[in-house]
Amino acid sequence: MNKQSFLFLFLLGVVTFSTAQKKKITLEEIFGGEFRTEYMDVLRSMNNGTQYTILNTSRSPRSSSLDKYDYETLQKVETIVASSDAVPYFSSYSFSDDESQVLLATEVEPIFRRSRLGIYYVYDIASKELVKISEVKIQEPTLSPDGSKVAYVLDNDLYVMDLAERTTKQVTTDGNKGTIINGVTDWVYEEEFGFVRAFEWNSDGSKIAFLRFDETEVPHFSMDVYGTELYPSQHEFKYPKAGEKNSIVTLHMFDVASGAISNVDLDGAYYIPRIKWMNNPDHLSVQTMNRHQNNLKLYDVNAKDNSVSVLLEETDAAYVDIDDDLTFLADDSFIWTSEADGYNHLYLYGRYGKLKNQITEGPWEVTSYYGYDEKHDRIFYQSVENGSINRGVYSISSKGKKKKALSTDEGTNSASFSSDFTYYINTYSSADMPYRFTLHDASNGKLVKEIKDNSELLNKLEGYEIAPKEFSTININGYDLNMYMMKPADFDPNKKYPLFMFQYSGPGSQQVANRWMGTRDYWHQVLVSEGYIVACVDGRGTGLKGRYFKKLTQKELGKYEVEDQIDAAKKLSELSYIDEDRTGIWGWSYGGFMSTNCILKGNDTFEMAIAVAPVTSWRFYDTIYTERYMQTPQENPTGYDDNSPFNYPELLKGKYLLVHGSGDDNVHVQNTMRMIEALVQANKQFDWAIYPDKNHGIYGGNTSLHLYTKLTNFVKENL
Repeated sequence: MNKQSFLFLFLLGVVTFSTAQKKKITLEEIFGGEFRTEYMDVLRSMNNGTQYTILNTSRSPRSSSLDKYDYETLQKVETIVASSDAVPYFSSYSFSDDESQVLLATEVEPIFRRSRLGIYYVYDIASKELVKISEVKIQEPTLSPDGSKVAYVLDNDLYVMDLAERTTKQVTTDGNKGTIINGVTDWVYEEEFGFVRAFEWNSDGSKIAFLRFDETEVPHFSMDVYGTELYPSQHEFKYPKAGEKNSIVTLHMFDVASGAISNVDLDGAYYIPRIKWMNNPDHLSVQTMNRHQNNLKLYDVNAKDNSVSVLLEETDAAYVDIDDDLTFLADDSFIWTSEADGYNHLYLYGRYGKLKNQITEGPWEVTSYYGYDEKHDRIFYQSVENGSINRGVYSISSKGKKKKALSTDEGTNSASFSSDFTYYINTYSSADMPYRFTLHDASNGKLVKEIKDNSELLNKLEGYEIAPKEFSTININGYDLNMYMMKPADFDPNKKYPLFMFQYSGPGSQQVANRWMGTRDYWHQVLVSEGYIVACVDGRGTGLKGRYFKKLTQKELGKYEVEDQIDAAKKLSELSYIDEDRTGIWGWSYGGFMSTNCILKGNDTFEMAIAVAPVTSWRFYDTIYTERYMQTPQENPTGYDDNSPFNYPELLKGKYLLVHGSGDDNVHVQNTMRMIEALVQANKQFDWAIYPDKNHGIYGGNTSLHLYTKLTNFVKENL
């Protein structure tokens, strides 16, 4: 044996020994919390700009405290309030504008994805007095700017409590389940426009603007709740499916002093997705949209007489996005985000809606707007200008000059600024680095102090087989699509490996991102350790590559996205180390819709697919989301039906697993039941599982462990 051969065998032995010493991640560890990541909980900057507050909680013994910290030293200054015999355990908090009062949430229970019921208290910091707002559970309590009153919703009606007088006034009286909602949103607004509280105090606390939802004509939806009793019960609510009637939404003004309610005429607006008071207490901004969501108007409502004028109007051949980036400056000029030039950017408008200038510009997207430091004329934002899979934090003047890169390490950076924009806390992670929290000087991004990292988790993972995400692009159908691939620790390019693809693919989404692992990433590590190659490709219609790339799937959901996944799988199968006869794909929700379509329309490419909580016909999904991309079924029937998988079950050749929660209020189990029936009538064999009473996330108790065990076994047995 020559020296080179001996050296090769020695090194091979070292690698083999090293690999053998590494443990494999197990499902029990994932869902037992073994790899739990530490975060900074509920951090808020105080008005003085030099301090911030954090909610600290403990499970055993069960306790909570609201603590104040100093930015410069990161040391705790004081405990503002803590749970005790006199103060119940609280799980969230908010301050009045002057920070004299704190609203504490206790006994909180979820309604839908964002809505909550709870028992709430107001704690006076100076007097240490605690006031219970209501003996029964309420929604969305909000302190007036001076902390003297609190408005909330109970049983679909709006109430205002005077804290000094301990008196409560019922503002509306027509609230009724299934017909009229005042001050909070209906199901579809909550889910698709992303907000629950539909009332706002003006800056001096003299008026409350609120939305009223008349859902009388919205079709009724019900689902069985099996529970543990002898007879199941029914969960009922109004759910407008594509093409059906929505709530009639109207805007109203409540004058606190007089108790009078007045109506605001918005010229037949179909949707009212945002209301926001300007700094001037007599002016309210209102965003409205048509049903197709391709025409947005920003109104100025004069609260003195409810007169209305248009500040700006945006139209798009596809749709206009709604966000929370609208910011009014001291003189009520405002900052706005728009895709007008083909990418999402910041714009500055004058008080009466005249465009002053475009602030950011370039072939990249602004992903978050953080705020405006008027004293130094600095706008802070997050963007993907350092690569579409990364996020960086930047500052720029309102004229679009003096740009500074603040936190731009390759990976994902996000910032939480002090109220005076002296400091920011940066949250950083990447595909190989768990979350790290650091304090920075906002003027230049300079590191001031390390706050917290996840070094303990990182050290723990050193003892495990962890496959890195190899980021790249793959040219499919004329586009360079973002991709990552994960290979086994003992990867041998001369071997053949099965390929298992993961995707979501929904409009504007992103799965190929340089950020730390979530639960599904850990599960992918389990599969990679079993000898599978896992890959993910963000196809056409996904986000952060400009308006055109995102919106070219308009009116054809499931067409181009499916073509891209099939063609990507074919191209990856050309690699020497991929077994082209063992290709699988999976996804959840929109991703389940995609994986189902892929194994049907790509039945010569995919041998296996898993669909969890999939849409199987967009006719079954809600109005706001579906019609934004598809218009209505009456207008676009072929767009709906040509890519609805239960319309062509006869195409199934490979192994298919279908999973749903019976209590899914979002993507109803009806989707899966119709898919099952179609496959049965086509005499196609497949596997399926229904999780009783579980919602769209399919979790609770041992549910996640059971689900992922089922998914793992299905992959190992069929791919």
